[in-house]
Amino acid sequence: MSSSSAAPAERPSMREALVSAAFRLFLERGYEQTTVDDIVALAGVGRRSFFRYFPSKEDVVFPDHERCLADMTAFLAAGDEEHEPVRRVCDAARLVLRMYAENPTFSVQRYRLTRKVPGLRAYELSVVWRYERALAEYLRGRFAGRPEGTLQADVIAAAVVAAHNNALRSWLRSDGVGDAGAAVDRALGYVQREFGHAAEPAEPPVRVHPLPGGEGGRPDDVVVLVSRRDAPLWRVVQELEAALGRA
Repeated sequence: MSSSSAAPAERPSMREALVSAAFRLFLERGYEQTTVDDIVALAGVGRRSFFRYFPSKEDVVFPDHERCLADMTAFLAAGDEEHEPVRRVCDAARLVLRMYAENPTFSVQRYRLTRKVPGLRAYELSVVWRYERALAEYLRGRFAGRPEGTLQADVIAAAVVAAHNNALRSWLRSDGVGDAGAAVDRALGYVQREFGHAAEPAEPPVRVHPLPGGEGGRPDDVVVLVSRRDAPLWRVVQELEAALGRA
């Protein structure tokens, strides 16, 4: 069969065509100098078609984040009690990495663009905040009823986002060279090691036991402090000071 009979390449969707046209113009003219009219003219569509897919020019720079946020929310909602919660939110963050890694060239171009345009940087931060809130809401549900459950959830969610973004941005600064997955796994592994114990409704890391005193002493003159090996030093000192204060 001759090559002329081969099936034609699949045409990009209108959404993809708009994103491609937008970034071509952003690179050639600059973001601020490019209008929506310029984008639709290059893509060969009307203004109504643009706004059917993107509420604003900023949204065309981040075309996949809404879908990714929806996927993350669904992934977290599908978890049950058998899933260790800290690992679950780390796996949810990997969905964001997968979105970036699907098209490294586009991701690197977007990274460079957001570094130059303050408005896009602010938009990106708002998107990151929504990811963090999704992670925190899931963890709040899993840690409900604990004395510091809300605090734990918010701190761990922030740590997951910070670790993920640290590795992701290092990969983007290197022009998408190297294994982004390995870098993110290493960063998220640190979060799991540091905060994984928070997922366990275990006994307090520090316990104080007053013991009977010596001859003529008060009943609480002797205090025995029992601490887990991984308990932070500040917590040990805090509990000891509190016990001595009560005594």
